Amino acid sequence: MTKRIHVAVGIILNAQGQVLLAKRPDHLHQGGKWEFPGGKVELDETVSQALIRELKEEIALDVESSEPFMALSYDYPDKQVLLDIHTVTQFSGNAQGLEGQLIAWVDKSELANYDFPDANKPILEKLLTHA
Repeated sequence: MTKRIHVAVGIILNAQGQVLLAKRPDHLHQGGKWEFPGGKVELDETVSQALIRELKEEIALDVESSEPFMALSYDYPDKQVLLDIHTVTQFSGNAQGLEGQLIAWVDKSELANYDFPDANKPILEKLLTHA
């Protein structure tokens, strides 16, 4: 049986209402697609703690607070994920791709122009209908 991977995901919104996206490196699962930044939740941490740690490590942002947005499970043919998605509007620092990944601040109206992993589709739908 495949182990479901618990992932903390951040929908990071700046003062202009833009969303921060990161492009997955080509060699990774779903590589070359855009995603909301985040990473695996370790056994000894909460989703918020994981999100704060991952966003600091990946994109150099210091998260001050986050709010639960939604959670969803998704089964890829080769991997199962549980996504715990939080919105982040309170943060400091300038976003940069510390792992060499491309990042972009994108207007919500432009999100449809980006290629996301299938697991992110419900997040996009909710984000766009609850804007």
